[in-house]
Amino acid sequence: QVQLAESGGGLVRPGDSLTLSCVASGRTFSGYGVAWFRQTPGAEREFVAALRWGNSNTFSSDSVKGRFTVSRDNAKNAVYLQMKNLKPEDTAVYFCAAGTPILSTMTQSRAYSYWGQGAQVTVSS
Repeated sequence: QVQLAESGGGLVRPGDSLTLSCVASGRTFSGYGVAWFRQTPGAEREFVAALRWGNSNTFSSDSVKGRFTVSRDNAKNAVYLQMKNLKPEDTAVYFCAAGTPILSTMTQSRAYSYWGQGAQVTVSS
């Protein structure tokens, strides 16, 4: 069992940067895929980015490619989502998730067993 805790959300202006952190407790991320999803009221959770712990391969959605980067820190057992050039449409609750998805399911929320509580990111002028 792994517990996930996100931090780093907040209110920023369009064009600003923000980094979200996801720290695991209970066990390490080793062997897991770790992903970020986001959700707005009334909508499905949307895949943002993911990282495979074993080989550090990363994936990101087209809507954030070139602006968001997912990375990890083994020593801190943490995964980060660095967000640059934020836009109002990036406003959402961001969730960290861990699981054992196969390559073809990396972008699907149902492939992840463990979820954090979410962090609100609001982009507004």
